[in-house]
Amino acid sequence: MLRLALGFAAAAVLGACASLSESGRPIPGGFELSGRVSVRHGKDAASGRIFWRHSNDFDELLITSSLGQGIARINRERDQFRLVTGDRKEYRADNAEDLTEQALGWRLPLAGLSDWVQARASPGRPAEMQGEVDKGLELRQDGWHVVYEEFREGKPFRMRLTREDLQIILVVDQWTN
Repeated sequence: MLRLALGFAAAAVLGACASLSESGRPIPGGFELSGRVSVRHGKDAASGRIFWRHSNDFDELLITSSLGQGIARINRERDQFRLVTGDRKEYRADNAEDLTEQALGWRLPLAGLSDWVQARASPGRPAEMQGEVDKGLELRQDGWHVVYEEFREGKPFRMRLTREDLQIILVVDQWTN
């Protein structure tokens, strides 16, 4: 999947977006996290950094290369999604999965991800959870299999998400609620 490789190889920096704005205030119904992400889609693989601010009303994700160059910025305001790539191409869609597949070549499960990174199933949709925190916790929902590989102070710090030929590994370096 050439778009995956091109997406992670984008060299243009997204303005001054190497980090997300930090208000210093708690985010109602949300969190901030920063960490590392690795994506393997078929035979293609790439890795980088992720910065994510989430609330009930918005999401702001920044994916950068390991060197801090902007790859993609994904914004959600209520039910509208926008993605801007490192080469300043802009995409819009009604859901993150279609948006990221169109722009990057792989589907980011943003609808469930905000719950899954907090080691819980998304409400209102069938899910299966097995295990316990620090003892092999696994979640299956929306066709995704999430394996929690490391917890610290009750929060997941390393997880592996798989679906068909897509694998996403997220390692959280910092949580803020």
